Amino acid sequence: MAPWTNRGGGASGGNGGGPWGSPGPRGPQPPNLEDLLRQGQDRVRRMLPGGFGGGRGLLAVALIVAAVWGVSGFYRVQPDEQGVVLRFGEWVTTTVPGLHYHLPAPIESVLTPKVTTIHREEIGFRSANATGTALRNVPEEALMLTGDENIVDINFSVFWRIKDAGAYLFNLERQEVTVQAAAEAAMRQIIGNTSIGTALSEGRAAIQLATRTMMQEILDTYQSGIEITEVNMQKSDPPAAVIDSYRDVQRARADAERQINEAQAYENDIVPRARGEAAQMIQGAEAYKAQVVAEADGDAQRFLSVYREYAVAKDVTLRRLYLETMQEVLGGANKIILDQTGGAQGVVPYLPLQELQRRPQGGAN
Repeated sequence: MAPWTNRGGGASGGNGGGPWGSPGPRGPQPPNLEDLLRQGQDRVRRMLPGGFGGGRGLLAVALIVAAVWGVSGFYRVQPDEQGVVLRFGEWVTTTVPGLHYHLPAPIESVLTPKVTTIHREEIGFRSANATGTALRNVPEEALMLTGDENIVDINFSVFWRIKDAGAYLFNLERQEVTVQAAAEAAMRQIIGNTSIGTALSEGRAAIQLATRTMMQEILDTYQSGIEITEVNMQKSDPPAAVIDSYRDVQRARADAERQINEAQAYENDIVPRARGEAAQMIQGAEAYKAQVVAEADGDAQRFLSVYREYAVAKDVTLRRLYLETMQEVLGGANKIILDQTGGAQGVVPYLPLQELQRRPQGGAN
């Protein structure tokens, strides 16, 4: 027993824990560090097979631990992921899907974000539920000024995905907010160079394509690692305060265009018809002209031929002309022929064959 354990007198039964004794019961004592180390070594020896005691056993344990630590550096990147390797928290490289290796923790670690997931950002409105049926308008984003100094209310969605996981994680801090800001800036610039008529009707496809291209250029400037896949305009209307008046104007314009189209259709019908009739009249006149000229030329040629015959034989030609003329004059007339030698009266017996032919077959009794 230590000399101080009996201080204060044995009669009192004192067994204090220090040189001055203890007036009351002692509290819990801290564990002995040497005992803990000894117990740990004993447990390791019991876990190891025989022959691994001493320094060689500890070396084997160290080698096993080192092997396990080294193997822990293998990692797999899934087909829809990219691997972002960090060395002491700094981005080192980006790996493609497959089995890869990095220095074990805590030297290097890896992040594997999904890169095939399509994200959606809403500009000018917010969906109240997952299906997007209930909408809440955001006027400060939706109202934009057109190139002809009109205001248009536009709601559109932007769809994007991660194309470079490392740039996405370390070059941008608030990726969704950045995409929204780039989308709104690009759309405002495109609408600012477009008339309201184009923005509200046939120009929507061109506006979507131009906005997507400009957004991609902005995000590439930031080295964001983001790819814009689609820009979809869901609404393009005048502001709600003037939409009724605008629709009245649109109806008036539609009526004017309809009347113009009807007038053009009438013009397209009547003008070709008039041109056809004019061309027909011109062709008829040309034909009549050609006919008259041809007949005059024929008469002239016939007269010249008769004249040449008359110059050669005047009597014969005169008689021939007389007979031909009489044939033309009397050929279709009813004739009664008188002859001086035909009896006392000078009348030639006449049989009216033509009148007999004109009578009906059953008329004579």
